[in-house]
Amino acid sequence: MSSLPPPELLTPRLLLRLVQEADLTDLLAVHADEEVNRYLPYVTWRGMADAQAWYAKVLQRRREGSAMQFVLQQQAGGRVIGGCLLFRFEPESGLAELGYALSRRDWGEGYMQEALGALLDYAFGAMQLRRIEAEVDPRNRASGQLLLGLGFQCEGLLRQRRVMKGEIKDAQMYGLLRDEWLARRADSR
Repeated sequence: MSSLPPPELLTPRLLLRLVQEADLTDLLAVHADEEVNRYLPYVTWRGMADAQAWYAKVLQRRREGSAMQFVLQQQAGGRVIGGCLLFRFEPESGLAELGYALSRRDWGEGYMQEALGALLDYAFGAMQLRRIEAEVDPRNRASGQLLLGLGFQCEGLLRQRRVMKGEIKDAQMYGLLRDEWLARRADSR
């Protein structure tokens, strides 16, 4: 797995780059929405103090090399509409986990599929990851459909996997292998 700092990733409509403190105002608008955070492991942000606390954790994980948190910035207008990350790296196994969140006003526009496509290209290319996993609350059907549309396979249900926000939750496990991704990309060209 490459330890190079990630570049900025361009898609037709988005710029993916590492999160910066200046992004917190836009991200507060995203994460202050209960619907956006319904299935995420952290509570809905109530103000800038919550955004700052989250950002401090992001910086700590970046320093440790345990996570790369990107923002999705619209090329037209520059608004940050969400984020995606790779985390829980296992370098010896070529493994990482994927996470993401998008502003509710931008749901259904294909932004996250576009962003994750670029991130997966980077992860399986420059980073040389072998496998990417994602855990999804089974009630979050849109997230499961997004992953299936990207070529992930649903690999099973992990019963009572996590306690989040005081609730015991199952997790649907999805996985994607580099060979599968590369073959899919070759077929689409």
